[in-house]
Amino acid sequence: MTVTVSADGVILLQGTCALDDAEPLLRSLADNPHALIDWTGCDHIHTAVVQVLMAAKPRIVGSPTHSFLRDHFTSLA
Repeated sequence: MTVTVSADGVILLQGTCALDDAEPLLRSLADNPHALIDWTGCDHIHTAVVQVLMAAKPRIVGSPTHSFLRDHFTSLA
């Protein structure tokens, strides 16, 4: 799974975050609306996951591994 919650409550986005990851991300944010999102390990992200991030406006830390994500989506962080 690419959306996981660490022991300290940080929501981790790792690897390829596909369409199926949007719902678990939304659920995780609903359970803890003040959680940090760490997308350091993210190398691809489906637009549905981006939409969840844009709607929820969580605090995002780290820098994704893929240059396209860094160049075009760092404004989410």
